[in-house]
Amino acid sequence: MAGQETFPPPFKTLFARTELDARIAELGAEITRDYQDKGEDLVLIGVLKGSVIFMADLCRAINLPLSMDFMGIASYGDDTKSSGVVQITSDLSKSIEGKHVLIVEDIIDTGLTAHYLFDNLATRHPASVKLCSLLHKPDRTERAVQIDYLGFSVPNKFVVGYGLDIAQKYRNLDFIGYVEE
Repeated sequence: MAGQETFPPPFKTLFARTELDARIAELGAEITRDYQDKGEDLVLIGVLKGSVIFMADLCRAINLPLSMDFMGIASYGDDTKSSGVVQITSDLSKSIEGKHVLIVEDIIDTGLTAHYLFDNLATRHPASVKLCSLLHKPDRTERAVQIDYLGFSVPNKFVVGYGLDIAQKYRNLDFIGYVEE
């Protein structure tokens, strides 16, 4: 049909599914090692919506008892650049007091959202808070944050797929690509 969009649009692949699977298995093993003596107090907190696919695969790669919760955070809207304003759209469903918290993010871009999350979660008195991000875009850093577990660093391009979106679309791609300029 004329004018019909093809799926997916022409994205350039950065990481194929096999690369993602291998790196997530490594991250899971590292997290398992680091938290194996912490008991059953590990809580993964996924940052909605982008982290969902990554977190689903990551939690299965961690060989420990754990619980999961989610926070909705908005800083992009439907744009391709962060607005810089962080808004909680959905809060945790359970207390994290005394728990070891691992924030699971799809991407650390400016660092503003992650910094906000660290500050916000600290007020809830967890035993510890660490950060696991599938991607980091170091060229865009405005606020440095400690990324304890990192999948990949990426160039300053708008990335999409495997949970990352453009105006809420293309999260379901099984690879990570970027939009050609």
